[in-house]
Amino acid sequence: IELAHEGHIGLSKRSLKRSRGRPSGTLSNVNIPGLRIDVGLEGLPWQHTRHAGVQWIDLAAAEDEPSMTVLIRMEPGRGYPAHRHVGAEDVLVLSGGYRDHDGFELAAGDFHRYPAGSVHAPVALGDAQQPVGPENRACVLFAVAHGGTELVAGGGGAR
Repeated sequence: IELAHEGHIGLSKRSLKRSRGRPSGTLSNVNIPGLRIDVGLEGLPWQHTRHAGVQWIDLAAAEDEPSMTVLIRMEPGRGYPAHRHVGAEDVLVLSGGYRDHDGFELAAGDFHRYPAGSVHAPVALGDAQQPVGPENRACVLFAVAHGGTELVAGGGGAR
């Protein structure tokens, strides 16, 4: 895996603009300019989910607690159904990007903290009808769901 990083870590104008309408209090949006994973993701031991085009890797299996630390891969135009965060969820986008059901968007290098009780339904940017490639990237993210998640009845995800 090759990591690329340029610039300084901090709040970008894009991060600040996208955070409008989100709960505030602590710093929850940060952009790390130029952070992205360029190669090597295909060879990871991805596990398929019951949601088309969504795979994951459990990085820290813990049978004694509901928290999860995972890598998630969503093919372009595919997503995870609406779910509620029992505790906070920390997300760092490593490649590609996604849009939530309310239009909130994250891209490679963006970190966001979803507060406990928040609900969202992320869908990877791009076109599900086109092959995955440099112009139509899968979204890969690192996520820590403190306390786990609960699916919301009737929540979609894939388009």
